[in-house]
Amino acid sequence: MWSTLPAGPGGVGSGTLLPVTRPPSSSPPAAPPRHRLVAALAALLAGLPVLVLVAVLSPIRATTASALPFTPPRPAIPTPPTAPAAPAPSAPPCTGTPGTPDPPGPTPGPPATQGAPQPNPPASGPPVGEPSSTADWGRGVVHSPPSLPTVAHQPGRGACAAVQRVEGGVLGRTRPPEALIVWRRSRAFGKPYHGRLVRGVQLPAFGTHFVTVDPVSGTSPNLAWRRYGTDRLVRVLLEVAGTYAAAHPDAPRLVVGDLSRPRGGRFGREFGGDGHRSHQNGLDVDVFYPRRDGRERIPARVGQVDRRLAQDLVDRFVRAGARYVFVGPRTRLHGPSKVVMTLANHDDHLHLRIRPGPRR
Repeated sequence: MWSTLPAGPGGVGSGTLLPVTRPPSSSPPAAPPRHRLVAALAALLAGLPVLVLVAVLSPIRATTASALPFTPPRPAIPTPPTAPAAPAPSAPPCTGTPGTPDPPGPTPGPPATQGAPQPNPPASGPPVGEPSSTADWGRGVVHSPPSLPTVAHQPGRGACAAVQRVEGGVLGRTRPPEALIVWRRSRAFGKPYHGRLVRGVQLPAFGTHFVTVDPVSGTSPNLAWRRYGTDRLVRVLLEVAGTYAAAHPDAPRLVVGDLSRPRGGRFGREFGGDGHRSHQNGLDVDVFYPRRDGRERIPARVGQVDRRLAQDLVDRFVRAGARYVFVGPRTRLHGPSKVVMTLANHDDHLHLRIRPGPRR
C-alpha cells in the first residue's frame, strides 16, 4: 500500500509516495466457504450415532416403564393374637365290667406266621395258619390278632387294666380277640389218647383274660396250630377265665398252653418238647398255675405257684363240668376224688379234660 506524505523537515518532498507496511493480524485467515461446509458435515457425522442411539432407546424406555404394572403399597394388616391350644382330651377312665366286651372298633391285623409250618396240614379247606385276608372269614378261617408280649402283672389295676396294658393299644378300646373267634359245631371222635378232631375252633393267641404260651420254647403266644379244640372246650376256657378275673381283679390272666392240633391226632415228641399222650380229639387243654410274682409265664418250680389262686382255678373247672382235672403231686391241690387226680409232670400246670357233650 502506498501513501502520500507532506514535505517536512525530514527532507521528503511533498507528494512523494511512500510504501506503508501494516502489522500482521492476530487471527488466522478465514477458511474458504467450501472448507467450512466440509467441517460441518464431519462434525455432524461424528455425532450422528449418538443421536440415533438416543432416538432408539427413548421409546423403548418409555414403553417398558409404561408396561410395568404399578402396585400400590399394601397397608399392614395387624395379626390377631393366637389363642392358646386346647389340651388334648385325656382317655376316659376304664369303667367297664370285667368280662364285658369293649365297644366295636378297628379290627387289629394278623401276626406274621410263627415257628415251623404246621405238621400234617389239612388236605383241603383253609390253611391252619393265620391269614391276613379278611375275605376268608366266611370260610371258617380264624383271624387272630397280633401276638402279646410277655409282661409282668401290675397289681391294683383290675381286670380292665389287663386289657389296657397291651402294647400298641391292641385291646385298649377295640373289639376283644374273643369276638373274632369263628365258631363251628365241632366233633371229637375216638379217645383223648387215640382220636381226631373235626371242625375244630381255634383259641386266639391272647384275649381279655388269658394269654397263650408255647410250652416248648416258653414264649408267648403259642403257635397257631397248637391251639385247636372243640367249640365246647373253648367256651369253657373263656367262661372260667372271665369269672376268675372278676373274682380276682388283681391276679394275672390265665396262661394257657396246648390244646390239640387242627385235625387232632398224635401230639407226641415229634411235635416238640415232651409231647402229649392225649390231646388228640380237642377235649384236653393245659393251663399253667398262677405265679406268686404275678408274671404271666410258666412256673419254673412249685415254690413259684400261688396255691390259693391255683386251687380256685381247680374248683372253677370242676364246677364248669370238667371230667378230669390232673394236678401235680407236689402242688397239694385237691378236689372231688373222681375228678381231681394227681399225675406226674403236672407240677407247673393243670390238665383239664371235658366231656364230649351231646351230639347236635
